[in-house]
Amino acid sequence: MTPPPALVAAINRAGQQHLLAFWERLDETAQQAFAAQLEAVDWHLLQEMHRLAAGRGHSRDLSVDLSTAVTPACLRLGDPNNRISPADGRRRGETALKAGAIGVILVAGGQATRLGCSGPKGLSRVGPVSQATLFEILMGKLVAVRRRYGRDVPLAIMTSSATDAETRAFLAEHACCGLDPERVFVFRQHDLPAIDATTGRLLLDGPGHLAIAPDGHGGMLVALAEAGGLDWFGNQGVEHIVSFQVDNPLAMPLAAEFLGYHLLTNADFSTQVVCKQAPEERVGVVVTCEGRHSVVEYSDLPKALAAERLPDGQLRFHAGSIAVHAFAKRFLDRAAARHDSLPLHLAFKAVPFLDSEGTRIVPASPNAIKFERFIFDLMPLAERVCVVEIEASEGFAPLKNPPGSASDAVEHVQAALVAHARRVLAKAGVTLADGVHVELAANRIIDETDVADLSIAGTVIERPIVVGG
Repeated sequence: MTPPPALVAAINRAGQQHLLAFWERLDETAQQAFAAQLEAVDWHLLQEMHRLAAGRGHSRDLSVDLSTAVTPACLRLGDPNNRISPADGRRRGETALKAGAIGVILVAGGQATRLGCSGPKGLSRVGPVSQATLFEILMGKLVAVRRRYGRDVPLAIMTSSATDAETRAFLAEHACCGLDPERVFVFRQHDLPAIDATTGRLLLDGPGHLAIAPDGHGGMLVALAEAGGLDWFGNQGVEHIVSFQVDNPLAMPLAAEFLGYHLLTNADFSTQVVCKQAPEERVGVVVTCEGRHSVVEYSDLPKALAAERLPDGQLRFHAGSIAVHAFAKRFLDRAAARHDSLPLHLAFKAVPFLDSEGTRIVPASPNAIKFERFIFDLMPLAERVCVVEIEASEGFAPLKNPPGSASDAVEHVQAALVAHARRVLAKAGVTLADGVHVELAANRIIDETDVADLSIAGTVIERPIVVGG
């Protein structure tokens, strides 16, 4: 089989003739697969990637004057001093949930490679007693919401080329973790090729395969729109969509009070934050400058500014972004129609590649540029932004690192889940023996109200148990 002439012409125009150097080494099946991968390359986007790499810029102006930027005013979950009362927020959010006006996107394209495992990160077992997976816990939360409010919450799950097949198989084997399969929409984010940082050439990681990587959590907007997901949400009456990450089992994207604040402020974009305590915490920060809200990545915040504190001792930039965002669907529709809504970001990485002789090289230092998009880059486009501060102990316990790491490892996540469960049970009048691990059944218990329905107030728990399971 010879390469398709139109493909050869596109490759030549792009100056990437080296891509076909090992074509004759491939069997026909491999040739067909490689041709399909090359035909999917957006050669116009590749030109933009080269331009950005040369200028080390972005495809939209994201500059923030950090000398004048400040942390925006926040509503705080449960704070009676808010300009909108917690009770009003909860009522408005509950009304929207009962009306079926809220949908969610679970960002689940990541692999568990950093955790020392293979496969989708959503398959990681984090239940401290049940050993439930991240998927089971997070999707279980939607089952609990349906139980309380009487309406399904339509769920879209974003996978990647590396996680799509296994995720779909898991959902089929586990009956969508108790959700109505008709209310679950799976779509795949795009991949972007890596380019050599010196030559601008696309890299091969095999004789018939480009070195590629998912296009970041920001890829969900274009991928969702192209897959028909925005229309799918709209056809089910969804007016607002919340996105959250698969690595955070404490995430509370459907907290009624949070949704109420989003709705009552008529926000295009709302986001949950936690109060950063130390400058070295690896979370971006929400800032506002000249009326425009943005997220500044922790790697882009100079150390001196990251450590700067206010007179009361609080960090100047303390609104740590935890990747739980709510959007008005009409805002996402508008953003999806723009070509520049989500600019590309550059990252220098060590990417294995084939040299001109076909030898696989594993570099010890960064040799390539990868590209990705961040969904929070929609924030500056929003007319109204609502920032809601939550307690990290109640809604943020990401799984990032392998067991034994200093932080964000499975043992830390499980400890956070146990501590949260103990607080909820204590509020419901349940006593727990010291050191006993307990877990809340994600598909049954949202808060102490659901524990009260179990009629276990006044009891003592003396052994590990999944309450409500």
